[in-house]
Amino acid sequence: MAKSSSHFVCQACGAVHSKWSGKCDACFAWNTISEESVVDATPKGLSGGKGKKIELVALDNNSKDAARISTQIHELDRVLGGGLVAGSAILIAGDPGIGKSTLLLQTVVALGKSGVVCSYISGEESVAQVSLRAKRLGLLSDKVQLASATSVRDIISTLDGPGAPDVIIIDSVQTMYLDNLDAAPGTVSQVRAASHELIKLAKKRGLTLFLVGHVTKEGQIAGPRVLEHMVDTVLYFEGERGHEFRILRAVKNRFGGTDEIGVFEMQEAGLKEISNPSALFLSNREEAVSGACVFAGMEGTRPLLVEIQALVAPSYMSAPRRAVVGWDSNRLAMILAVLETRCGIRFSDKEVYLNVAGGIRVGEPAADLAVAAALLSALYDLPLPVQSVMFGEIGLSGEVRAVSRMEARLKESEKLGFTSAYLPKTASPFKNLSIGLKSIDSVNSLARELFGAAAKKKAASA
Repeated sequence: MAKSSSHFVCQACGAVHSKWSGKCDACFAWNTISEESVVDATPKGLSGGKGKKIELVALDNNSKDAARISTQIHELDRVLGGGLVAGSAILIAGDPGIGKSTLLLQTVVALGKSGVVCSYISGEESVAQVSLRAKRLGLLSDKVQLASATSVRDIISTLDGPGAPDVIIIDSVQTMYLDNLDAAPGTVSQVRAASHELIKLAKKRGLTLFLVGHVTKEGQIAGPRVLEHMVDTVLYFEGERGHEFRILRAVKNRFGGTDEIGVFEMQEAGLKEISNPSALFLSNREEAVSGACVFAGMEGTRPLLVEIQALVAPSYMSAPRRAVVGWDSNRLAMILAVLETRCGIRFSDKEVYLNVAGGIRVGEPAADLAVAAALLSALYDLPLPVQSVMFGEIGLSGEVRAVSRMEARLKESEKLGFTSAYLPKTASPFKNLSIGLKSIDSVNSLARELFGAAAKKKAASA
């Protein structure tokens, strides 16, 4: 006979506690622990039962590659690794109002036009509300089925049968619940159990399942961390409210590469694909402005050029301010320390502001050289050479190290009309490139190459 008990679960991190307390010992969050009932259906474990023998196959069994269905949205296909895979589960998360529901509504309508039957199940909006939004965006299709439901049992009973759709959207997983669990929707146990049942349905029927997830104020997906392990693909939809650009980023993908991005622009008619984001991010770039440097970066397999802006101002405080938007503040502190120690250029009495234009976030260390150049340009109030790009990693000894995919970065820069590139020294020759290459081996050579007499004068006065 099943035995019922209860335990206490943190709703922020999923940690299980034997008794209630005001603070979680795992994530140190306050007032997040709540009691949840547990039904142990196998009190004696697996003893006395006999399992079914599973089939084992060789690793080189020449199995066919999974067939893919194009979403008809090229930026989404790029992030997914080429399209949708039957039987896969995709989790897409992002801030409220960022455009997750709009993107998925555009996706199912585009799939419907190509003959794919889709079901959009909303737990947050009524059918009338979803239809009204679809009409406002001009998205109408008889291949898209709408429903408003939150019971996982009802959803599975409806979809697990003949005439099941090919693609299912669940918006959102935090609103789904199982009636055999004594817990509120959105709690750790409900999110975990509901996701498990829906993913099991997708694997069983060969459906493609989209789960929309909420995020916490720290930007992490709300609910248990195991949710990200259960699904095949995890996508983050990012963007700043003040910018019209939206970035769709893959952080996990069993059927493609990670750190791939798709770029969209939010308009009145919905999300518009941006096929050449480099040109868009540099469209409003002013010429001959100090503190501005173009960085040739990589996002997955896509080269992406963005402008890094720096401002250095005098400070009259004992602890000058450092403000960073779109980059790692710890890495900025390291670059400032290297410039001050290895070049004798003083920043300790200056306020430093750094911004990556366009609302995009840069995470790779290849931006070190561009950041250092922007800081020096702002400090000396001298603009960098027009139509030049930079990339390279800076070490603590001041040396500039080579980075990956340098040829792809240079080809993208040349395609956009840049005539010169400052990059680390490398033994690999670059063929069929007309862009001028200037090797930089250290931050000292960067200061001498770009600012010459101004750098010497500054170092002598320090």
